[in-house]
This record gives sequence, structure tokens and C-alpha cells, in this order.
Amino acid sequence: MTIEEGADPRRAELAQRLSDVRGRIAAACVEAGRDPAEVTLIAVTKTYPAADVRRLVELGVHDIGENKDQEAAPKAAELAAAGAAVRWHFVGQLQRNKAKSVVRYADLLHSVDSSTLVAALDRAATVHRERPLDVLVQVSLDADLERGGAAIGAGVPERDLERVVAAVAESESLRLRGVMAVAPLAWDPRSAFDRLAEVASVIRRDHPDSTVVSAGMSVDLEAAISAGATHVRIGAALLGKRAALR
Repeated sequence: MTIEEGADPRRAELAQRLSDVRGRIAAACVEAGRDPAEVTLIAVTKTYPAADVRRLVELGVHDIGENKDQEAAPKAAELAAAGAAVRWHFVGQLQRNKAKSVVRYADLLHSVDSSTLVAALDRAATVHRERPLDVLVQVSLDADLERGGAAIGAGVPERDLERVVAAVAESESLRLRGVMAVAPLAWDPRSAFDRLAEVASVIRRDHPDSTVVSAGMSVDLEAAISAGATHVRIGAALLGKRAALR
């Protein structure tokens, strides 16, 4: 334990949790015959203070995920003011009226799931960014659109996966980088992530730069890595169990 960790119990806790998570990622990569360098760890810091983000950056974690703009925007501003090197990932469902805010700080948006959202983001990014915004199309593996995501053959045209992918690819200020999904609750995670890998492969045939597969969280990161995930989104295993919302 360093002097800094001894003086800051929370930093010491995060350091230990980070070591454990990195160990799990490394072991999963060995099992899958992959290089751990192929997998990006995203620390999902929703409900946790900017101070924890600063601690994680000091510990070498620079990819930070948030799922609500009203929390993410002020954190991003605070960390930017402090000169911290952070790559911000927006991982939650996004309303169109938040597009102007999110495009200002997000480096990678994981949850694009409708052609109307694509249009709103494209307009906002054109005005508020100097370079294209990297985005992932969120895939609904079980076609339960209420939980977010676009689905193959969706009954709602704007949520049809092929239409959403095409809308991103044809936009001026967005760049299609890949796909994201959450394993449906009733599914075996490995089966879910294998299905996502199939979808990602099909999209990559027409869009070779779409190499990102964002899948896996604290409870199922091993299954995601086994199925080829390039990014895992880790919250509880890294930051601790969140207090119950009232």
C-alpha cells in the first residue's frame, strides 16, 4: 500500500477492486485465447462522486462511463477543469432533448437505438463538435424495445436495426464504431453475447470500421470476453454496491 492509499481509504479500496477486476479480465482472456490489451475496461461511475473518478484516473483508468446526462455533464466539466485525462462513455438510454448536452463531452456514445435519435445527435454534433462523434448502435437481443435498443425486423420502423445502422452510416457528424448490448435477464449471458457477436459480424461486413463490441458488466464480463467483447462496462465490482434508490 502506498502512502497515498494509506491516507485515503477509498483510494485503497478502489485500487484493490481494480486489481481484482483486471485479474478477472486477464483470466477470461487467457481462457478465451485473447490478449488482455484487446479489452477496454470502462468504469461506470453513475451515482458516485467526481472524486472517485479522479481516484480512478490516478490509478490508471481513463475510460469512464455514465448513464444520465444530468450527472455526467457536471462531472465531465469538473474533471476537465482539473485537467484529468478522461475518455467519457455515455452508456444509458438517451432522450433526444439531451443530444446537445451529451455531444459536448461524450467520446463514445453506446446507446444509439433509433433513427430519430441519430438525426438529433447528427444535428447537435454538427454545431457543437469539431470532429465526428463515435457511436455504437445498441442492439435489443430479445426485441424488448422498452429496455432500449434497436432490433432486427422491429415493428417500430425507427427502431429497426438495419435502419438505425444505415442512418448513422449516412450521417455527416457521427461515426459508426460498432455495437452494444445488455444480456436479457432470462438469457444465458454467453448465448446472448454470441448472438451479439453474430450481429456485429454482419454489420462489420458493410462497415469495416465498426470494430467495437461493448458487452459485459460486473456479473457477466467473462462470458462477454469469451464471445469477443472489446469493451466491458464495470460498475459494482469496481466501485461497490450502490445504495438502493428511494
